[in-house]
Amino acid sequence: MPVERNRVVVRVPATTANMGPGFDCIGMALGIFNELIVERSDAFAMEIIGEGQAELPRDASNLASYQALSLALRPRSGLLARSTTPTLSYVLKNAIPFARGLGSSSAAIVAGLLAGLTLAGHELSVQQDEELLNIAADLEGHPDNVAPCIYGGLQIGVHTGRRWMSTRVSVPHGLQAVLFVPDTPMETATARAVLLPTIQRSEAVFNIGRAAMLVHAFNTGRLDKLQEATRDALHQPQRSGIMPVLFPVIDAAIAAGAHGAFLSGAGSTILALTSGRRGDVYVQRSDERKEKEVSDAMLAAARAHNMPGKIYVTHPVELGAHVVSVEPADASNSQSV
Repeated sequence: MPVERNRVVVRVPATTANMGPGFDCIGMALGIFNELIVERSDAFAMEIIGEGQAELPRDASNLASYQALSLALRPRSGLLARSTTPTLSYVLKNAIPFARGLGSSSAAIVAGLLAGLTLAGHELSVQQDEELLNIAADLEGHPDNVAPCIYGGLQIGVHTGRRWMSTRVSVPHGLQAVLFVPDTPMETATARAVLLPTIQRSEAVFNIGRAAMLVHAFNTGRLDKLQEATRDALHQPQRSGIMPVLFPVIDAAIAAGAHGAFLSGAGSTILALTSGRRGDVYVQRSDERKEKEVSDAMLAAARAHNMPGKIYVTHPVELGAHVVSVEPADASNSQSV
């Protein structure tokens, strides 16, 4: 029988989705983490620390983590046999920028699901990990953020007609991600509303080729292919109409030495890929370490278009959602999904 827990701490990574041509199907985990602490309590309580603390509601009915956790504790999840949700207190420690195209909603969903399953004493198997992906992707509507949030690394997610599935792509060592995060958020619904209802065959071919090239570039470490492989015809041109700074910042990043750059998710973050100091891809020389030059160039281009924001420098991570601690403690501590 599952042993229920009284307290659980889970961590989930930020994610970047689309990555240029991989609309709604390709995403990658980044080294920025949110932490969710859930504890059984006599009364509902919620504390939000960090990103989104001014915007996020404290009302449980509007909180993605709470909704996902409640779902995980209900029998329709297919994983547990509980009919009621216990009274819980929540502490959200958020480092992922809110409503900036870095997977904050997916992180909330995955954190809630993982916390709920862990509280109920559920230990995830590979088959049940796939169930977690399917629940999360159904809640989010697409897998490009939730798959890397759950599994880490670079993930390709598709729907078979019956279920969601995901597969991992290798990530070269030493890759850095330079993020320009505007002060202005971008709601996903707003960014989706500008997309055209139909596409031309030439646009589909354009993206198919570049999505394949993107996967090849990551698998082989051919970073010189990323400039072309991160181009897109399906969503970035349309979204540039509501985000005029997009292509000037991308162009500035490329000119400063980035391997490739793209709109992260639905925006408003713009992400550039560079070779960094964490390791080596070929054997990195000092003149291949471009994150400072790329950061400065992206900021300058944004300021020239009156778009204030800040820079994050991070890296892809292979570790996805994971349990940091549980009480009472047992052997499942620090277990990743």
